[in-house]
Amino acid sequence: MKALRIHEFGTPSHAVLEDQASATAGPGQATVRIEAASVNPLDLKMLAGVMQPVFPVNFPYTLGTDFAGVIETIDPHAVGFKLGDRVVGRLGASDGGAFAQSAAVPIGSLCRIPADMSFEQAAALPTSAGTAWQALFGAGKLVAGQRVLIHGAAGGVGSFAVQFAKQAGARVIVTASSKNHGLAKELGADEVIDYRHEDFSARLRDLDLVIDPVGGDTTERSWSVLKLGGTLVSLVDPTIAPRGDVNGVFVFFQGDTPVLQGIIKIFEARRLQVILDTIHPLDEARAALEQVANGHARGKVIIRASR
Repeated sequence: MKALRIHEFGTPSHAVLEDQASATAGPGQATVRIEAASVNPLDLKMLAGVMQPVFPVNFPYTLGTDFAGVIETIDPHAVGFKLGDRVVGRLGASDGGAFAQSAAVPIGSLCRIPADMSFEQAAALPTSAGTAWQALFGAGKLVAGQRVLIHGAAGGVGSFAVQFAKQAGARVIVTASSKNHGLAKELGADEVIDYRHEDFSARLRDLDLVIDPVGGDTTERSWSVLKLGGTLVSLVDPTIAPRGDVNGVFVFFQGDTPVLQGIIKIFEARRLQVILDTIHPLDEARAALEQVANGHARGKVIIRASR
């Protein structure tokens, strides 16, 4: 089979599409024929080697964590799944393996996907939608009636966070470039601020929660818009800490199958849009990595396995 692998840390140019032995399921695993995978910022960090102290890898390493596909083989003692099931899941960061034509996956990491969900839509969910959910309702403890600011509303995490927050009964304020204002409102934003032409920190005060996938100056200015007891959830700064009476929390999503199952149910109820930017074939996977590295993707960037 084909797999996008690295033999040393570096940039997308170091990733090479190579032949390797097909995946084989061990005890408690299924072999999944991968149809689609999504690219996350974590994949670029794994590629660069900055996550090695936390998620060590051995070379050659196959990139990618989020995938969707079809079960081809399965542990005969497994329950709950069968051959031919359409599934979505997330591989551990140290294991990798999603940017390939097949992967051996722990059965506990899999969820079935409905017939009306495409493989591309499914692959977009595990990390981005899961992170949005954890940031809002885990670290952020969002409840109905609160006011939340979501930065990067048109991005992978942001596009899901806007929808989840609106459905939870919050007033949703977002930052986005002018070209994405229409999308943000369609997803449920009550108020949209063009971050390129307006300083959100000069306009907003007394918010309950800020979700920040941007970092840097955006994080620094976000402190001032929160009320006492409010929470700033950073998706990029592991050193963030409370400031006075304002909470600062870092969220790093590592996979949550029950949460993913719940998100799929929201999709089945036709209450979730999955925004896809670009779909790249596996033999152009480098371009997918480069697109995410350059920023400003609208929704999710997808790799479609080619055969």
